[in-house]
Amino acid sequence: MFLDYVSVEKGLAANSLSAYRTDLRRFGTWLDDQKKAFEDVERIDIVRYFQSLRTAGISTRSVARALAAIRGMFRFLVAERHLQRDPTENLENPKLWTSLPKSLLPSEVEALLAAPDVTTGEGLRDAAMLEVLYATGLRVSELIRVRIDDLVMDAGFLRTMGKGSKERIVPFGARARDAIVAYIEKGRGEFNTKNDPHLFLSRRGRPMSRQSFWMKIARYARAAGVTAHISPQVPRDSFATHLLENGADLRSVQLMLGHSDISTTQIYTHVTRSRLQKLYDAHHPRA
Repeated sequence: MFLDYVSVEKGLAANSLSAYRTDLRRFGTWLDDQKKAFEDVERIDIVRYFQSLRTAGISTRSVARALAAIRGMFRFLVAERHLQRDPTENLENPKLWTSLPKSLLPSEVEALLAAPDVTTGEGLRDAAMLEVLYATGLRVSELIRVRIDDLVMDAGFLRTMGKGSKERIVPFGARARDAIVAYIEKGRGEFNTKNDPHLFLSRRGRPMSRQSFWMKIARYARAAGVTAHISPQVPRDSFATHLLENGADLRSVQLMLGHSDISTTQIYTHVTRSRLQKLYDAHHPRA
């Protein structure tokens, strides 16, 4: 029905029509695998589908073409009153979509957090940065901008300015607080040569750069025996995934991460389901 429409009414070329047919069949197969009825498709399902294409190595150009086909189909069905809503409405450019978040196992996180040598000032600083990063889910760009007066130590939270200049309040636990206190009392003084208000300082007395901290994370990951690909985003992804795995509600995680759209946060629920499925397949006798 839709393909007839784009062929006759829109004059779609034969090659494009064939590509649309392939894209729609692939999408239908994916929905069948997910046991998802067509009329129940939501925006997050569309995002997950296209992320699965990117993870499978499908080019961005092909993903964009598939989005055009699927978006056109949903718009057609809504216009013809076969569906009440279009789940592709206001969907962002697929160039912005990446593969699913990479989350470390809790044991890998523990090894990473224990990697810095806390007998040195640099180790105390790095240990505090890693603890705060995992405890709060901050972006590294937010972490390096934290100032001492952003901390409310007795209440266990900090203020940060995220994307769009939106301030948010993020809690942190006892381990992060202890690491911050140890760094301030025993390590920060050797870096604070320029009386800079930022919490985490380089040896030049200035805030650390994102690139510098990325290299440190990679080095500590190797020292900890973490074989998974590591980047500054991984502690943030692990923070969100582990909270959801342990029962945190999605809206609270959204607020802590500073996501404006909850569908962005929902990606982490896919990660937790994937991990549970692997656990089931590995250990259930009848999997």
